[in-house]
Amino acid sequence: MVDGCGLPLVVLVGAGQAGDAPMFPILLHHLRVPRIGPGRPRTRPDTVAGDKAYSSRAIRTHLRERGVGACIPEPDDQKGHRKRRGSRGGRPPAFDAQRYRGRNVVERAFNEDKQWRSLATRYDKLAIVYRAAAVLRAVTLWLKRLGDTP
Repeated sequence: MVDGCGLPLVVLVGAGQAGDAPMFPILLHHLRVPRIGPGRPRTRPDTVAGDKAYSSRAIRTHLRERGVGACIPEPDDQKGHRKRRGSRGGRPPAFDAQRYRGRNVVERAFNEDKQWRSLATRYDKLAIVYRAAAVLRAVTLWLKRLGDTP
């Protein structure tokens, strides 16, 4: 999970054959962004941008219960199912195309991670070693960002 600038906020490793969507609630649960001043860390983003793989009723309900905005496009098959149900299908989910254009930050963050050969090819046998490399990469990205600020 990355912020709007592409800096990693949460680094977790899941099973290689598993999809991304089942990990989403776990990622959101681990999100902690410390405040600059006093106060508890933020655990709830304003908006989450995701691709069509994250467009499920469970994820949208989870975000709605936590008061988080969703910027997730609806896949064509879900549109068809909703339209086929007629008035019982409900309204289409809100979608802001302008805000969704910023989702490429996530893809660029993954591309940045893949510049490390060990992360791109996963030579490590143990998940804990692979996660350690991913966390180390996250730390280097944050340090690089801190070095860029005046």
